[in-house]
Amino acid sequence: MPVHVLSEGAGPGAQVPTHLTRIPISLISTSTDYSNRTVQGKVVRKCPLVSLASDNLILKIIIQEEDSPPDASSPNPSINVILLGALAKDSNQAVNQGDVVAAAGFTVGKSPTALKDKLHPFNLLLLGDGACVYVSRPPPPPPPRSPPAAKRSSPLCAEVSRATKAPKYTYVRLDELTAGSVVNVYGVVVFFKQPFKTRGTDFCSSLKITDQSNEKIGCTVFCEKLEDHPKIYQIGDIVRLHRVKTQFFNNSMTLVKTFGFSVVAFDGVEGGSMEPRTSSRSFHFSQEDRRTVEELRSWAANQALLPAAPTIALSAVQPKAYFDLTCQLLAKAAVDTTCTLLRVWDGTRSPHTLLKVMVEPNVTEGPSSFSQEREGLIANVLVYDNHVEYARQLKPGDFLRIYNLRAIPGSSKVPGLTSSQQEEVDHLAFHLHGGTAFGRGIRILPENCPDVQQLKRVLEACPEDDEDDFSELNDSALLEIWSTPPESLDAEAVECSAERSCDHSTQPLTLSEVKRSDPGRVHHVRVQLRSYEPRRLHQALKLYCSKCTSMQDVPDDELVAGLFSEASQDSAPCSPPPWALSGRVDVPGNSPGSPTRTLSVHLSTELVSKQLMFLTGSTLEETCRLAAGYQNIVPVRSAGGRLALLDPPAPFLFRGRKRYYGCERCSEAAVREPSRPEGVEQIDEKILAEALGVQLLQHVLLMKLELQDATDSLDVFLWRDAESFFGVSAEDVAANQEAQNSIHQKMDSLCPAGGSTGERPWMDLCLTAYGAEDDGGQNQTCYQICNSTITSTPSNANPS
Repeated sequence: MPVHVLSEGAGPGAQVPTHLTRIPISLISTSTDYSNRTVQGKVVRKCPLVSLASDNLILKIIIQEEDSPPDASSPNPSINVILLGALAKDSNQAVNQGDVVAAAGFTVGKSPTALKDKLHPFNLLLLGDGACVYVSRPPPPPPPRSPPAAKRSSPLCAEVSRATKAPKYTYVRLDELTAGSVVNVYGVVVFFKQPFKTRGTDFCSSLKITDQSNEKIGCTVFCEKLEDHPKIYQIGDIVRLHRVKTQFFNNSMTLVKTFGFSVVAFDGVEGGSMEPRTSSRSFHFSQEDRRTVEELRSWAANQALLPAAPTIALSAVQPKAYFDLTCQLLAKAAVDTTCTLLRVWDGTRSPHTLLKVMVEPNVTEGPSSFSQEREGLIANVLVYDNHVEYARQLKPGDFLRIYNLRAIPGSSKVPGLTSSQQEEVDHLAFHLHGGTAFGRGIRILPENCPDVQQLKRVLEACPEDDEDDFSELNDSALLEIWSTPPESLDAEAVECSAERSCDHSTQPLTLSEVKRSDPGRVHHVRVQLRSYEPRRLHQALKLYCSKCTSMQDVPDDELVAGLFSEASQDSAPCSPPPWALSGRVDVPGNSPGSPTRTLSVHLSTELVSKQLMFLTGSTLEETCRLAAGYQNIVPVRSAGGRLALLDPPAPFLFRGRKRYYGCERCSEAAVREPSRPEGVEQIDEKILAEALGVQLLQHVLLMKLELQDATDSLDVFLWRDAESFFGVSAEDVAANQEAQNSIHQKMDSLCPAGGSTGERPWMDLCLTAYGAEDDGGQNQTCYQICNSTITSTPSNANPS
């Protein structure tokens, strides 16, 4: 989601990639395809950055077309531009009022404020990897007259300041390099290794480049952050290296990173995209740079430096071959500490019998099974040793390029093979061995990569998988909760229906009659369940604040673990409060033989037993292990020499397997000693929340159900009465596998997958109708299920 700050005074039209064409604001509508299009205008208003959650940011700017066409319906038309997520954060730092911006990769939506602000009836929405913004700042006013001596400036000032003109870089041919100098170079990649972890804190990547001189020069890059390394996808890519130092090593000239180092990579294919690959928020890219890239592309094509095919499809892989594979990750699972299974596909079918790997469903991230048709297109890739660490970062739905993958024919045992899986014979196995020789590694490809676009077209042509919904494969919230199957596959099947528990004397209505009724009424209906959302039921679990009535998602473990990690790294001295007894607690490792860690704890003098512990410096995993032996654990950190609660949305309290959260908006959190009310033997989460100044969030279930009868269908919400409807509490659902299985079972009975309408049970429900406003401020009627309960009977029960 890059924000490109271009040369001042040049205007975005001069430096936006050539494959992007500009469209006037007046022609924006929802009926046009805006792929490879840009909208350009001057920023006439920039609104404050709005944060709805830690990773949910919104920035609104208004741009005005300065050079509208003569036939435009209104002079200088303006339009709202809405930027979301990380792009909003970056744009808030880079974009100022008065700048000229060009937006690309946007979608068009109806503007809810068009009648109020009198701007364009549609707005531009920018979100995701394909969206980007090109920013051009107006040239500054000419400096006042001054003596000639004032024109001098240091080289450093000329490098970091663009107040007078765009920076001018000089590039050196590779055959003209001399040892000991700091230079800027262009080159075509003839060999590369993906970044790998060193023994220190850095990652290391290496590449070899050439140019029209046919000189081949190696380059080694050490950086702590992966995103600062060259983003090279294949041999033939073009790189631009700024501020690299030349030196002799093993009788060869090499390039190494120096202070101010930066790198930009480009596709090396003639006529390919000029989209730069870089983590830098601002970089210089002029018409001269564009010509240099095009010249290198043309020269490389004539030298046959680019491979005929960058990767090989699964359908063309031969036994014993080493190859590069472009694919999509469907699921992954840890086999053991040295091996991870990646389940991938590229839309083609191998003519060979492929290795089958059996793993436990509870260790699988992503779907644990697929339809028979889809299974025939999936390859099981086993990655080993140093690649296991990188595989932990991968998410189902990612597009990957796996380098130097080996196809091994014949018999092969799988690491961690159990007695339930026999050794496979006469199959083809795919192994990514440890090490980085021959460029071996894995790279996540962005969705705007041309190879990914081609792969997506192939995948879209494949038949849909009836058993699984892949529309949400990119969801980062694939939590363990809700994804694990029932503990017993042989559990007794049940048949479910629903009945009313109210005493209203209302006659049943059809859904078409309900729709014609006014809000504010209660209705009785007899209906079937046609569909429901969300299909991944863990997404139905929410956190609700009764004070400000806000609702938010339950934070996933990855986010919470990051907050714990940040807090544990704060080693500043901290004075415990006077009411606390300080001590240490040993936390055993998570496996036999792993070291034991000792952590600082603070206990209340009033609650010296295991009722309450304030814990510092722990990881999320360690806190969960300790919670099994202590009734209440409050994780804390050092802040300004005092104890403080962890930043939201981290839980403020652990009680066994249950976690409790506070509302960031309504809480005034502080570490204080809780007092036990008179006559109360055990303190609970409510007492602790009140003592700590935390507004306790309540676990709730929120679903949208589509009901149907013979006359119509109707969307209704299930929220306030969801716990009585399912017969389980949302708090238990968040921590208890049995409660989760109960809801799974009931929803499968009410809405069986692939079942016909006739197989779905009829439900007698009570609905309440109420008025609400939609996002555009228009009144609408909403419906909610109330006073209704699911009834269950064993499917083999004798009706007599």
